[in-house]
Amino acid sequence: MAGAAYLAWWPVPIAPVAWSAPTAPGYQGVHAPNQRLAGLRMIDLKGEIGPEHIALGKDGRLYTTVLSGNILRMNPDGTDQQVFANTGGRVLGFDFDAAGNLVAADAVKGLLSIAPDGTIRLLTDQVAPGDPIRYADGVVVARSGKMYLSDASTRFAPKDWGGTFEASVLDILEQASTGRVLEYDPATRATRVVARGISFANGVALSQDERSLFVAETGKYRVWKIAVDANDLDIRNSSQGPRARVLLDNLPGYPDNLVRGQDGRIWLGFAKPRGAAIDNMAGKPWLRRLTLRLPRALWPIPKPYGHVIAFNDEGKVVADLQDPAGAYPETTAITETADRLYVQSLHAHGLGWLPKEALKAP
Repeated sequence: MAGAAYLAWWPVPIAPVAWSAPTAPGYQGVHAPNQRLAGLRMIDLKGEIGPEHIALGKDGRLYTTVLSGNILRMNPDGTDQQVFANTGGRVLGFDFDAAGNLVAADAVKGLLSIAPDGTIRLLTDQVAPGDPIRYADGVVVARSGKMYLSDASTRFAPKDWGGTFEASVLDILEQASTGRVLEYDPATRATRVVARGISFANGVALSQDERSLFVAETGKYRVWKIAVDANDLDIRNSSQGPRARVLLDNLPGYPDNLVRGQDGRIWLGFAKPRGAAIDNMAGKPWLRRLTLRLPRALWPIPKPYGHVIAFNDEGKVVADLQDPAGAYPETTAITETADRLYVQSLHAHGLGWLPKEALKAP
């Protein structure tokens, strides 16, 4: 009796919103199962976990963020590893500005600038007084110097809810769509909302002409194309016209990072595949409340499945790499260099990579 009362009434932090999940497409067509991501070569990170974002710096060195809060710097082959900086938070995405500063979206601290000597400076942690950036996730720097970042959730801050993964689960289960995309202008130090109403706003990338932003909406399995000069656009409003449109819809997994590659490619990773149990709860808010009352081991978290794709500015998928065994956990994107494909991950105990020839494989 007590157990039934607990499952029915114990308070949970989410106020679930009913929504209609599209029928999962499965792995077919351009996403037909393959093994092109299997058998990754590994770089030992010496005990560090979760190379969530990777980029080649202007100094020719490879940079990656890890769970400890460190940002590691190394040669492209993984040798000469150093701790470049530690933000005291968790950097999820970063880019470099024209001066060579590392611009970091720290899920705990906000938007940071880290100078080549490792000095850390806060750029912004709020849109306006009383409107904090709760979950900085992805960031990209435009040629103009302006910075575009995702604030994944304005409801669940990782520092308050047990970490980035835990906060993301709460936000996606709730489906209140409070995520947004922001612009920070270093010339004026102003932060503004480009678009809002996004169900866990995740990776961001710029189109080649830099007139549009691509934004991964993790909670609804899609990628948006949004005008960079949009202002406080609510994408839930069907009358937004040409300012925003869904570029990739009903994807087979939870889209995560977006990273500009070479030859017009934009790389997208799926942290997890779709799960029928979660989709079936879309229209049942009460069931999502009940789920959070269960032990975490009983949460319907989908099985591991390695999957990254590349698409172009028009939304055509031009590459699809998979590892159905999910040996490398939570493949969040690819960082492409002249001769390698580095695979980003939330929880991997090493940095996986493939030779560039993998793109030519059938």
